Amino acid sequence: MKTSGSCGHAASGEGRAFHVIYPEAVSGGTLSHEGEQALIDRIVRGLGGNGRRLRGCALGPGDDAAVLSAARGMQWVVSCDWFLEQTHFLSRVHPPEVVGYKALARAASDLAAMGATPRFFLLALAVPESRTGKWLGEVLAGMARAARRLGLSLVGGDTSARGAAGLCLTVIGEVPSGQAVTRRGARPGDKLFVSGALGQAQLGLEVVLRGRWRQPSRQPLLQRHFYPQPRIELGRWLAQNQLAAAMIDLSDGFSSDLHNLCRASGVGARIISEQIPQVAVARTMGLRLDPLQLALHGGEDYELLFAVRAGHAHRIPAKFKGLPLTAVGEVTKSRAIRLVEPDGRAARLAARGWDPFRR
Repeated sequence: MKTSGSCGHAASGEGRAFHVIYPEAVSGGTLSHEGEQALIDRIVRGLGGNGRRLRGCALGPGDDAAVLSAARGMQWVVSCDWFLEQTHFLSRVHPPEVVGYKALARAASDLAAMGATPRFFLLALAVPESRTGKWLGEVLAGMARAARRLGLSLVGGDTSARGAAGLCLTVIGEVPSGQAVTRRGARPGDKLFVSGALGQAQLGLEVVLRGRWRQPSRQPLLQRHFYPQPRIELGRWLAQNQLAAAMIDLSDGFSSDLHNLCRASGVGARIISEQIPQVAVARTMGLRLDPLQLALHGGEDYELLFAVRAGHAHRIPAKFKGLPLTAVGEVTKSRAIRLVEPDGRAARLAARGWDPFRR
């Protein structure tokens, strides 16, 4: 794991990569008298691997960088993702175990969108000194849980001190050469499918923002917001069977990610509003929310949106291992993106999902 110094005070000892271990609970005080190496040691204990050799990792812990080798006929798929306090999570609301789990799971969703199998990850962590005890231990426990679930092993990272917590996760997966699915392969006439029900994560966020997240009756609504489930198996199945011509994970919201896929492919889309799988919103709970608007513009569902050649659409099952797969429209030659209402009228579908630079 590499260490970083502040301006005017270079870090000593150069970097050290670290290994992953899955330990007991990690706890303890802050590091005011121990310094950065103690922080690194805590991360090693919280996410380490007991010195075991990892397939494809020729050199991992204890050096300046990891050395990885892909198996013959395979390619690496690499992505990175920020998870920042006040932007992506609120410490007064989101339990630290959730912060750790979600930070890694949402990063791994990019691998699912490419049809890749998760293998390794790197963690760059910036944290206040006051959070290097119990809070950090619970973050690492949540991240270790996600790593086990997703089949990811830590091979390195970086640490720094910062006034607010921030995590940057780099995830590395593998895919047979030439089999990675991109956003660029959609063609006019392709059918568009989505997995799962849309708007569940946004519904959980709305409960949080309304200050009702501690009420027992609303706890089930928080699950998809707190614990996203990247569709690794589905993405891999679609890639292996050459069914997805283009694919993207729904991190920023259906409307925005549909625009991203269509822009990359140079096409448009015609979406049938009645076919969009929506989350049920119980009005008796006092949540005046429109399920369609949640489904269209709510972010962090981490479902997959994928285009399938019309001649192969019949090969897409109604469910994949219990996960619903729904046809929601088709790709068009015109670059316009239209939403067809129940009365048959078609209106432009604006990209109104998450955009950190939108005013």
